[in-house]
Amino acid sequence: MTGCVHVAVGVIRQPDGRVLVARRAEHRHQGGRWEFPGGKLEPGEEVRAGLARELDEELGIRPLEMRPLIRIPWHYPDQTVLLDTWEVRRFQGTPHGREDQPLRWVDPRDLPRYRFPDANGAIVAAAMLPETYLVTPDTTAEQASAFLDHLRQCMAAGARLVQLRVPGVSEPVRRRLATDAVALAREYGSRLLINGDVALARQLGAGVHLPAAHLDDLGERPLPAGHLVAASCHDERELARAVALDVDFAVLGPVRPTPSHPERAPLGDDGFRRLIADVPVPVYALGGLGPEDLPQLRECRAQGVAAIRGLWQSRSARPDPA
Repeated sequence: MTGCVHVAVGVIRQPDGRVLVARRAEHRHQGGRWEFPGGKLEPGEEVRAGLARELDEELGIRPLEMRPLIRIPWHYPDQTVLLDTWEVRRFQGTPHGREDQPLRWVDPRDLPRYRFPDANGAIVAAAMLPETYLVTPDTTAEQASAFLDHLRQCMAAGARLVQLRVPGVSEPVRRRLATDAVALAREYGSRLLINGDVALARQLGAGVHLPAAHLDDLGERPLPAGHLVAASCHDERELARAVALDVDFAVLGPVRPTPSHPERAPLGDDGFRRLIADVPVPVYALGGLGPEDLPQLRECRAQGVAAIRGLWQSRSARPDPA
């Protein structure tokens, strides 16, 4: 982007999942609020190099492992910024406020309690979300018990974000499955989203996942903050519509060929990367993917991967500290 302030931001994470935040000086723009460390890039400076410089200047640490997370264009009344955000999982040194700024290691679940600059909302969401999003397969009334047993196994294995998608069952069975799935999610500390049914999600205190076909039917975000809202998207227009509805995250695909949607041409990794380049919400990659694809898709700035077969059959949810 031209005509804006390019800022490199670091989501610095401990092995236990906690992330580092610092409080801005009162005299600075958005002063007094908490922020993720980083700063403005110098003219012609590469983002990795600029972030490494800023983390040394601010915290006295040297990043050893960084990966791109999310880019957020944001327009304040007095300036436009591009927050080029990277996750730092390994670093050398002990962070300390070299500019006398207060620091705090925070459990990601507690981040909403802190007041951040307006543009940081999507960074908070990305820091809180895991790297896998399990989508459940279809089932039948006769298989409901086995379905819930398997869902329990997946959550016990680390599935912390789950979409309940069971289109082939009757309304009473779907309601019963949703009620039991919400109870399981609470037991294991997972977050559950119900596909397509805003009223049921609201009734059960769950999140909702909006199919792409529903995006044009809504005029505003269907659930209040604190209850996850996600959306399925296939192209640039649907992504823009999801952002306009203030979703917490989106799912984009298919990225690779998938038997569940053989009629859709896959986006490919490059197509996925291009479409989400400056989408200001976390985006999961979907379609023919599994945990083994995480390293490559994370380099494309994916929040992670969403999958049915790739996560349900393996029972592997790649437990994530977030």
